Amino acid sequence: MLLFHALRQAWDEGFSSSKIRADLIAGITVGVVAIPLGMALAIAVGVPPQHGLYTVIVAGLLAALFGGSRFNISGPTAAFVVILLPITQQYGLSGLMLATLMSGMILVLMGILRLGQLVAYVPYPVTTGFTAGIGLVIAFLQLKDLLGLHVATNPVHFPEKVMAYAQALPSTNGADAAVGFATIAIFIGWAKLKTRIPPHVIALLAGTVIALVVNNMTGAHVGLLGEKFQYQIGDLIGQGIPQVLPQFTLPWSADGMNWQLVLICYQRHSPSQC
Repeated sequence: MLLFHALRQAWDEGFSSSKIRADLIAGITVGVVAIPLGMALAIAVGVPPQHGLYTVIVAGLLAALFGGSRFNISGPTAAFVVILLPITQQYGLSGLMLATLMSGMILVLMGILRLGQLVAYVPYPVTTGFTAGIGLVIAFLQLKDLLGLHVATNPVHFPEKVMAYAQALPSTNGADAAVGFATIAIFIGWAKLKTRIPPHVIALLAGTVIALVVNNMTGAHVGLLGEKFQYQIGDLIGQGIPQVLPQFTLPWSADGMNWQLVLICYQRHSPSQC
């Protein structure tokens, strides 16, 4: 039985101070890298950053407890941005949550049927082309926040996004662009040093310090999460990330969408009309 296999194996081997220290360092490092990445991908998908934060914490915890491998590689997956963004734009947060729930059920079913073996028969050019295409689209989607663009519209299709971003180029925020490119340069430069400290950590810390210096010592302004996003929980309205625990909400009622009406619409009309 693979359920809890890794946890039971580690428990049987026993714990030592060196193992605990290594696990703590690994956990802190992965947390520092994965949490900002999860929030960034949530923003790219079109939802507030706290949803990426919740996903990283819950998914990472469940993967570690239920996984069968001693070395789990779990975390935010950038490839899903291209797939989930149209869902969010058309069906909102409730549609995104429902699609995630359905995909999880499909993955469990595929695991029970051992369909993962079929991956070996996927042609290599298909995998390479898919990955390259996903990478190109994701990199382009980041230009909006990297350059601090103010895009008037948010079209679904890629060619329309290219035109919208091109029209928004005059609104480029120089401070945002400078901090973004500096963070990328630090990441690339530190990776070439081949030290034990991951470049993600150094780039994140350095970029944050640079942004604070720009905001406090110059007349320019770098956008912050607390300024770009707000939340409402009952009568409570705040900026940035909520300072309270998330509320349990059924996927089909997350943002007030009436999925019964959507289903009726699908039965009477084409999907594009709903």
